Amino acid sequence: MNFSIVRLLSLTLAAGFCVAQSPPRIEDIRGKTILLFTPHPDDDAFCCAGTIAQLADNGNKIRIVLYTNDDKGSYDLDMTSERLARIRKAEEEEGNRITGIPKENLIWLGHHDGMLEYVDSRRLVEQATEVIRRYRPDIVFTVDPGADCVRWHKTDHRMAAMNTLDAIRAAEWHLYFPNQRLQLGLEPWKVPAMYFFYVTEKDANVFVNIDRTLDRKLDASLAHVSQFEPAINKYRPDWAPQDRAKAREELKSLILRRNGHYVEAYRYATEFNQF
Repeated sequence: MNFSIVRLLSLTLAAGFCVAQSPPRIEDIRGKTILLFTPHPDDDAFCCAGTIAQLADNGNKIRIVLYTNDDKGSYDLDMTSERLARIRKAEEEEGNRITGIPKENLIWLGHHDGMLEYVDSRRLVEQATEVIRRYRPDIVFTVDPGADCVRWHKTDHRMAAMNTLDAIRAAEWHLYFPNQRLQLGLEPWKVPAMYFFYVTEKDANVFVNIDRTLDRKLDASLAHVSQFEPAINKYRPDWAPQDRAKAREELKSLILRRNGHYVEAYRYATEFNQF
């Protein structure tokens, strides 16, 4: 192999992550510390609730880190941002109760819905870096920065994806945010493994069979009543049976199927390359 090809290969690898040849089966992961960074309350349910329920059943320590309070997404003209934030918080707690995550394990970073792009970037990275150094996760779940809807549409998703990656990098090196070590006693931490959700199917390299936790995923998603019709147009805290049944079938139809099974897809990677 000539030098130019070796150099090209090195640059290609440097642009991404090391990808393990055989990612561990999520169904077999036990006794680990896991952080899931999500742009909004509800994304963790829609993307990963079937997987998170299995990881919780296996005795893993799981914390959900929420960048925003999701206080803007309602068409109800009588709704206020403050009230909506309280509603979404309660829905997030209920959804995670269903998947097996206690409300004490929800970490709220407190930013407004749709506004992550306008928050000071250094502040955001420092917040997420502190969380990583404090809890020292074996695995981080976060939004895949390469998904089409992330690159071209959802600004909070795009910011959450890139900010979390920046924090994973920063957490490893003690000269990033040295105040955290000097004042808070938080040592550097190198995240061993990452699972990216909202991934395009062509980029996915892990598919988790969620047949046995499918109902919990659907129930956790439906706990977010205010996100669905008719409550998104005129808020009500509960479901009419026919509306719930319709929303459940719509949600179920959107879940990826593979080889006859319901699955959740991820892109698994192990670390940043240091070139």
